[in-house]
Amino acid sequence: MAKVAFLGLGVMGYPMAGHLAAAGHEVCVYNRTTAKAEAWVAEHGGRMAPTPAEAAAGAAFVMSCVGNDDDLREVCLGEAGAFAGMQEGAVLVDHTTVSAQVTAELYAAAGAAGLSFVDAPISGGQAGAENAQLVVMCGGDTEAYGRAEPIIDTYAKLCRRLGESGAGQMTKMVNQICIAGLVQGLSEGLHFAEKAGLDGRAVVEVIGGGAAGSWQMVNRYETMLDDEFEHGFAVNWMRKDLGICLQTANETGASLPVTALIDQFYKDVQKMGGGRWDTSSLIKRLRALDG
Repeated sequence: MAKVAFLGLGVMGYPMAGHLAAAGHEVCVYNRTTAKAEAWVAEHGGRMAPTPAEAAAGAAFVMSCVGNDDDLREVCLGEAGAFAGMQEGAVLVDHTTVSAQVTAELYAAAGAAGLSFVDAPISGGQAGAENAQLVVMCGGDTEAYGRAEPIIDTYAKLCRRLGESGAGQMTKMVNQICIAGLVQGLSEGLHFAEKAGLDGRAVVEVIGGGAAGSWQMVNRYETMLDDEFEHGFAVNWMRKDLGICLQTANETGASLPVTALIDQFYKDVQKMGGGRWDTSSLIKRLRALDG
């Protein structure tokens, strides 16, 4: 069992930290909104700290799961950031989806301070976090990853090192690029079925077991047909992620025409007031176009 700090108790971080506590690790949590940290301690035990530095003090592993590049810089490098409190040799494992640039910056800063940094973005959504079924894509030094893997396995169904620092974030970009196309294709298929007068559920029952099947189809087709989107991974966050993908593609010379188009479709959903809707709300945009 290890002494672990967890920074960020959002819809993903809250249950992830809970799995660590349930496994017997000594967990100290930090959250920008203190009430959320208080609720976590009341539910799971452990401790809370008023700053990332105090949460990280004495911890062998510090896990972060925050919002974006600026949030991550603040919890790591701020005046009361985690790096200021971590002991030499400790490992920070970042589960936030962020840019390759901030990952490189923090990897270098960690090394200069005698610390290790592993980029470890996650996939699987809120349900994956709650059920300890996340997929974790990691980049970083082999030794640091090897030490962190047993801790990550507490809430993961699959955890793998893809390469040196940044490889985890690059792999998460591939993940989001693939999802964007899948969700748009599923939205168009279900919308077409509706316009053709077909029973959408019967259609999915038939095609879901064939080449058209996907996680998105299995987990989202019913709520899409029922026009329910108050759940899951928010459009605002998807646009943040796709922005990172498109920026990186511009830097590497990769062509992402479909991703760029669907990013604009999500922009339309935001204009409809759906910034917090699930990403499957692309079908709602198609319905709106038809009046």
